[in-house]
Amino acid sequence: MSDLPNNIDNDILQDPDNQNDDSIVIAQLRTPIKVDLSPIYEFLGSRTTQSWVDAAITNLPLIIQDHANCEKKAAGTAMNLLFRYEFSYDLQRKLAQLIREEMLHYEQVLGIMNERGQDWIYLSAGRYAKGLLKHKRTYEPAAMVDVLIIGAFIEARSCERFAALAEVINDERLAKYYRYLLKSESRHFEDYLALAQSLCDDNIDERVALFRDVEAELISSPDTELRFHSGVPIQ
Repeated sequence: MSDLPNNIDNDILQDPDNQNDDSIVIAQLRTPIKVDLSPIYEFLGSRTTQSWVDAAITNLPLIIQDHANCEKKAAGTAMNLLFRYEFSYDLQRKLAQLIREEMLHYEQVLGIMNERGQDWIYLSAGRYAKGLLKHKRTYEPAAMVDVLIIGAFIEARSCERFAALAEVINDERLAKYYRYLLKSESRHFEDYLALAQSLCDDNIDERVALFRDVEAELISSPDTELRFHSGVPIQ
């Protein structure tokens, strides 16, 4: 495969703003564009609950820092895959692009924390990624296929939650940034799925369905910790 599908881009209404998409300075980013999120909602097996949104708004510093952690972990995961799976040009190219983009987002979120005078604190990892990874197969190339499918769900959920927060957050600068992220995040899940299918002779729909159910359960069930990808907060 030389060209991975980016079907969502066909549904984007491009803003004519000429500002820099690669700036780490939030104020210099282009005006957010309108993105059709229906493919995201159709891909995911559940929607974020109102109770999670309410808890996130109440604990915004925690959510912002965990978002930074997520961007850093995504870049680290992609880097590990880059060294482990060197046989595929398309995989190497897309992983390199992903690492660059995730680290840029990490820098941007660090900038947001600095603007808000927010100190970095210790945050333990939530159950979400572990809950998905425990269903990963242990032999190749099946393990790689599962990792990429899991990556698709993590990216899709991130996009869905950025959209949910942007609708209600009482911070226009932060809401604008979350809306700005929707274009790249909405594209990532399709890239991951295309890469997974390219490594497998069999159709991956069955594995996608399995992880859809697992991911939906993690999001919809009670969770003792509030994180960017956590489940329903326990009151």
